[in-house]
Amino acid sequence: MAALVGGGQKAIPGEISLAHNGVLFLGELAKFNRVVTESLRQPLETGEIIIARANNHIRYPARFQLIAAMNPCRCGYLADASRACSRAQDCARLYMSKVSGPMLDRFDIMIDVAELPPSELLSPSVAENSTSVHRGILAAREFGASRHNGSNSQVNTRLSADQIDHHIVLAPDIKRLL
Repeated sequence: MAALVGGGQKAIPGEISLAHNGVLFLGELAKFNRVVTESLRQPLETGEIIIARANNHIRYPARFQLIAAMNPCRCGYLADASRACSRAQDCARLYMSKVSGPMLDRFDIMIDVAELPPSELLSPSVAENSTSVHRGILAAREFGASRHNGSNSQVNTRLSADQIDHHIVLAPDIKRLL
């Protein structure tokens, strides 16, 4: 836990503060101790972490984008009946329950990714190069900044509910869908 949120005798910053204004990736989320994953909830909401010591409280910045990955079950073969264990559905429910509902609520997007054969993973037609990804990120940031009087300091994740209502107008068919 100290490695992720910070702490120790000298209350040093952890990985979430080191990821400030960047990305924190957690692989195999369900294998993390639940207390550790729950410790991320407050920093995700406030953008800071407070480390309390007997004589001091230290605040570190912790505004990061959390990306996590996990298998659908312990063995990882839930979608493949030929390789899945005999109690696959129960195993998947038990495995998913290792991450709390309130923690899962902090994820804006969840995507199931099917297993791909190695030949498809290595295909140059599937891969997107870093330059192309970078251009897409810059275009998205420019679009967001254009809604905020050209200021790059206001990104969607930091909008209040009123600002969301003002800046993000949904078409009627999208509202119905939601």
